[in-house]
Amino acid sequence: MARYTGPSWKVSRRLGISLSGTGKELEKRPYAPGQHGPNQRKKLTEYGLQLQEKQKLRFMYGLNERQFHNTFVKAGKMKGVHGENFMILLESRLDNLVYRLGLARTRRQARQLVNHGHILVDGRRVDIPSYSVKPGQVISVREKSKNLAIIKEAIEVNNFVPDFLTFDAEKLEGTYTRYPERSELPAEINESLIVEYYSR
Repeated sequence: MARYTGPSWKVSRRLGISLSGTGKELEKRPYAPGQHGPNQRKKLTEYGLQLQEKQKLRFMYGLNERQFHNTFVKAGKMKGVHGENFMILLESRLDNLVYRLGLARTRRQARQLVNHGHILVDGRRVDIPSYSVKPGQVISVREKSKNLAIIKEAIEVNNFVPDFLTFDAEKLEGTYTRYPERSELPAEINESLIVEYYSR
């Protein structure tokens, strides 16, 4: 099953959250896409709510279903709360951390930077977006890529780096200092509904 590459704004409006992180998708038309979008009054079933929550998180991080489910299974083998571990694993993906450091404006852009070999982890080139970064590892931009326009633009507009990361804008280098706490992860996601969805 291939990764979704269609219009992300339609998905944002369908799920009611901003997948780009800018909120622009919902400013103009804060209702579902389609002919009956503004007038839909459909009450979701319990299953529907669980599915919607799962889709929100899956599209937010840009994973296909198999990757998403495999990460969920991996989280279940870790100590601690299943749902929280799952979100921490998603947050530890290399493409997501490149986005969090402000080297890209969206997760899609971050994935492209990683795929094209512009990103280093501990000085070594890693071109796998799903690479799981461990606390203490250093993420940096390859020397030849430091003048890329999209990276410069992203740095200029970024004004927030989470507490679990440190970032040096001069060197274009960041460190994943620790695993994030639940309070630092997306508040609009109810991970317990996702656990219920996969536990059916």
